[in-house]
Amino acid sequence: MQVLKITSQDEGQRLDKFLCKFMAEAPKSFFYKMLRKKNIVLNGKKAEGMERLVKGDEIKLFLSDETIAGFRKKLPGTDALLPGSCNITGITNITDIKDITNILDIIYEDNDILIINKPAGVLSQKADKNDISVVEYINAYLKKQPADTDNYTVFNAGICNRLDRNTSGLIVAGKTIKGLQSMNSIFKNRELKKYYLCIVKGKINSAERLDGYLVKNSSHNNVTITQHETEGSSRVITEYTPLQHGKIGSNIYTLLKVHLVTGKAHQIRAHLKSTGHPLAGDAKYGHKDIYQIFKQKFGLKHQLLHAWRLEFGTSGNIPEKYQGMVFEAPLPEEFTSIMEGIGMDVTALRR
Repeated sequence: MQVLKITSQDEGQRLDKFLCKFMAEAPKSFFYKMLRKKNIVLNGKKAEGMERLVKGDEIKLFLSDETIAGFRKKLPGTDALLPGSCNITGITNITDIKDITNILDIIYEDNDILIINKPAGVLSQKADKNDISVVEYINAYLKKQPADTDNYTVFNAGICNRLDRNTSGLIVAGKTIKGLQSMNSIFKNRELKKYYLCIVKGKINSAERLDGYLVKNSSHNNVTITQHETEGSSRVITEYTPLQHGKIGSNIYTLLKVHLVTGKAHQIRAHLKSTGHPLAGDAKYGHKDIYQIFKQKFGLKHQLLHAWRLEFGTSGNIPEKYQGMVFEAPLPEEFTSIMEGIGMDVTALRR
């Protein structure tokens, strides 16, 4: 028999989903059968599987150690057992997790959430089973934290917003079920404002609100913006404010503060391209001549886009401790070097 005590990380999720993570190789039918036969009980009583767990709950497994171990995932190349999940987001190759604190430039952390400044070049989530993404770095970091030895947790942290691989900046992660659900709800309901910084081709002198429809082309992994709704399109709204201007030769560039009102993949890049102001360094949506100029002068090989600022609102859906809070991610050195290289004032952003 084994006894599992629920921690604050795991509270809020359903019993059957918790069991699915704890014994990730077992079919769901196994859990429901064991629950019916009282071989798995919650707080000493028969359970259905749909109960919401709270901190301090006890789950007793009247199963042999061999049965439990047989349904648990193992870390490749070791005998160590991992919590895992039915759609596991834990570490797949821990030998690849290096220099965690440098990857995780932590902007804010409490018991429920973690906010990091993601560097360009790192995936937000796995694209392939062998990838190491922000999720793996976060879970590796959390596993290094002091554990409560009286309790057991199977929760793997999840992120609440995604950035393109080569976009840097703020990512919010839930360290607990409560934190993840709360932040997911805030992002879904647009109860916070998301601001980005980018450098674009051309001189922009006034703030604008762009309203259009985004059409995704899955086969080419890109999107286009139209002014008319079509089947499968999504309405997108992007606002921007020009902050500074710079030059390379006779070409003028503008530093924009972009308010991402909606949040679709590649929205900022495609929306600005549609206005004739593509991002510097953007090989997919930019102009080839501009791409080459920034590549040759600065070695830039990706879009210069940074998720800079998050401003939480004050609605009742937002936990009181986060209401009105503002988080900013410092610009990468590559970004600031390019700003200075085209005659922009980096210190103006800190005023």
